[in-house]
Amino acid sequence: MCGTTLEKQKVERLYFGLALEAQKQITFNLQHPKKQVIVIAGPTGCGKSAFALALAEKIGGEIVSADSMQVYRGMDIGTAKPTQEERLKVPHHLIDIKDISENFNVVDFYYEARQACQAILSRNNVPIVVGGSGFYLHSLIFGPPVGPPSVPEIRKKIEGEMEKRGSENLYEQLRQFDPEYASTVTKSDKQKIIRALEIIELTGKKVSKLAWKSKVKPLSYNFHCWFLTRERDHLYRRIDKRCERMLQEGLIDEVRQLEKEGIRENPSTAQAIGYRQALNYLATAQTESDYHQFVEAFKRASRNYAKRQLTWFRREHLFRWLDLDLHDDDLAQDIIYQDLNNLR
Repeated sequence: MCGTTLEKQKVERLYFGLALEAQKQITFNLQHPKKQVIVIAGPTGCGKSAFALALAEKIGGEIVSADSMQVYRGMDIGTAKPTQEERLKVPHHLIDIKDISENFNVVDFYYEARQACQAILSRNNVPIVVGGSGFYLHSLIFGPPVGPPSVPEIRKKIEGEMEKRGSENLYEQLRQFDPEYASTVTKSDKQKIIRALEIIELTGKKVSKLAWKSKVKPLSYNFHCWFLTRERDHLYRRIDKRCERMLQEGLIDEVRQLEKEGIRENPSTAQAIGYRQALNYLATAQTESDYHQFVEAFKRASRNYAKRQLTWFRREHLFRWLDLDLHDDDLAQDIIYQDLNNLR
């Protein structure tokens, strides 16, 4: 009988201990809730910027740009940068924070974007991170990529090979060793190709397997990740019209001005889609035939970029896809808003 009583007391103490621990956890969660951040991704030309702007107006959000080129002053038309009127409607962050001559990379984005999110949350508003750069968004969610520091001798050797053999040759070399990473860059992304080959030579490992391998999602945020998409042919038609609209709005004149300011000296900005093709066109005799070739190259590069974005985000398991050809914008915004409220 005494043994039974002691056993009962042990069970009761264990139960009480578990209940107390559960209560502590509930209290901690109530006092320290995860901070909610919405992430809106999608291929170029799908309409994500306008969608995010409307969503922000509806729910009291502020937009954090995840576009690697919108950080640069003067790169307005070719990046579809939000207008001053749109920025007055909803606060935007990480836009026009760098001169054309300055560098900006994925690590810079990680720290700048997290700082912007913290500031927005401190005002009890919702951060809405918007962009199509899978590399940047992955960094925000999982932390910046880890890789060995650059070795000047190896870097110089690869740069010499690039100058001697050309970017297409080295891109093919990268594609054979690491096709997964190569699918996320273009033959013209010289800096990314050089850095990837440098990492491979230093580590003997694929870049796609090295970056973020040991990363876990930061606990300070609860990311609600959405990928907006459209039917492929419809998306490509939208992209072509978007390119034509940029040209009508004065993209060539914008690039002429940026050329005077030194855009060719910054490998990142000079290789941006639309700007690279325009710079190539400005280096020609600028005949009617040259112009038509430029326009087609601009459209083709934009469509190919959208294809790479679709490939990248199919591997991002946190992102839920919303087809804007199947849902009207209001319904899609309501889906995202309800998801946010359910987890608050």
